[in-house]
Amino acid sequence: MLAISTATALWFLPFAVPVCIWVAWSDLSSMKIPNKAVVALLAVFVVIGIVALPLTEYLWRYAHFVVILIFGFVLAQAGIGAGDAKFAAAMAPFIDRTDAISLLSLFAAVLLAAFATHRIFRAIPAIRRAFPDWKSWTHKKFPMGFALGGTLILYLIAGVALGS
Repeated sequence: MLAISTATALWFLPFAVPVCIWVAWSDLSSMKIPNKAVVALLAVFVVIGIVALPLTEYLWRYAHFVVILIFGFVLAQAGIGAGDAKFAAAMAPFIDRTDAISLLSLFAAVLLAAFATHRIFRAIPAIRRAFPDWKSWTHKKFPMGFALGGTLILYLIAGVALGS
């Protein structure tokens, strides 16, 4: 069972999903996560979070954003993309702090599945022809926005199904 409530997940899900899809698509096609997408996801939290969460929890979740943003910038110095770090920080307020371990496990599974899917799809000529301009097909790095966006979507779906 997840700590996120079903009601909270239901509030966030329809608004976060389009942004997560945008991020995944953008990272797959251009190897960039637009700042507008990061701001859009954070705006979803700002607007919907005030309705979906008790006020004290809503306010505390901004600390999640700050902590992950600082951690992400440290990791960015070590080589992860700054867009990935910013998007992870924008995702952080959506996550109940007691779900952190569950989220990391989910992220690991989604990352493996996204990586395998990307590598299989890029080896299929028909798919490469359908999306010929995607930079991720030939880039040496993996488009983490694909896995990050998928992780938040699945976390919120799991929250609907398994939330408290």
